[in-house]
Amino acid sequence: MTGSEWFGSLPGGLNRYFESLYLALKALDSTTECNVTAAAFGEALPGGQTWGALDRPLPVRLAAASTPIDVRPDGIVDRHFALYGYTAPVRGKAVSVTHFHGPWAAESAASGSRAGIKFAVEKLLYRRSDAYIVLSESFKNLLVEQYSVAPDDVRVIPPGAELGHFRSTDIPQGPPLVVSARRLEKRMGLDVLLAGWPSVVAEHPDAQLVIVGTGSYEVELRRIASESPAAASITFEGRVSDERLAQLYALATVTVVPSLSLEGFGLIALESLASGRAPIVTNCGGLPDSVVGLDSSLVVPPGDTGMLAMRISDALTGNHPTPAQCRAHAETFDWQTIARRHVNLYSTLLERHS
Repeated sequence: MTGSEWFGSLPGGLNRYFESLYLALKALDSTTECNVTAAAFGEALPGGQTWGALDRPLPVRLAAASTPIDVRPDGIVDRHFALYGYTAPVRGKAVSVTHFHGPWAAESAASGSRAGIKFAVEKLLYRRSDAYIVLSESFKNLLVEQYSVAPDDVRVIPPGAELGHFRSTDIPQGPPLVVSARRLEKRMGLDVLLAGWPSVVAEHPDAQLVIVGTGSYEVELRRIASESPAAASITFEGRVSDERLAQLYALATVTVVPSLSLEGFGLIALESLASGRAPIVTNCGGLPDSVVGLDSSLVVPPGDTGMLAMRISDALTGNHPTPAQCRAHAETFDWQTIARRHVNLYSTLLERHS
């Protein structure tokens, strides 16, 4: 596996997924189902490799990520980020798999960065893959339509829930707390959440909102919050540890994932469910997949301030799945089950290319 950064060195959805899948596959080693190693920047997990520190210039990082990869004759090279690992020569016969976590170029454009070159790089490198893995049907459609990938080459395998990191607890008594843990970028819809928050406070005067994360839109979000009539009830936590995030979930009544675009699945929604807290999500990309079969009313239209505020207010009156129901739903996304689905796909690909 080749990734971007190890999660312990740089938290983020892609890095969390990369590390969690690595650990889940590693756990299958003892059953001889697979033998796995992984490389990314930052401090590697046991058995993994590092390409070096995160703070080196891009040309140096590209060179480091081009280190030759030794693969057995029945091997798989599974790449998780377009920029790293594709230029590394592979010594040995191997099947190439790409995990498509999202359109790197489009995400950059949504943050105000130039994206033309990134899109060209993505299209060029993805052509080298024998198969692709996406987290939702939404991203399969995007990969097929925008990157000209054959539909039959794409497999949808959802992510796993961090059942060990996050544990379900009862919702505490006292003032209701709403938590939204996101990268603070425009496309995450946090400005929509802030716009609707005064309506929530009008119905629940003691309600509190905690926003977790950092990003390029943070200064603007803090300005919006400071000018809100409900400013006193809004707190920014910045980047937090897993331990603090678990603590916030334990204190929360519900969580909110108000994304506007480019959401492959929403691992944060699974973390909330594993903690026993219902996530109110938007009908954006693969986000609804996280609550399908639990409670369809948790899904609201993206960008709809009124509907989002109304659903939050309704949840704070008690209209949401219980912690036990949320946890049981999260357990259907067990990482070991997800890892075995990957191994089954790898085996099928190896048989096809033998």
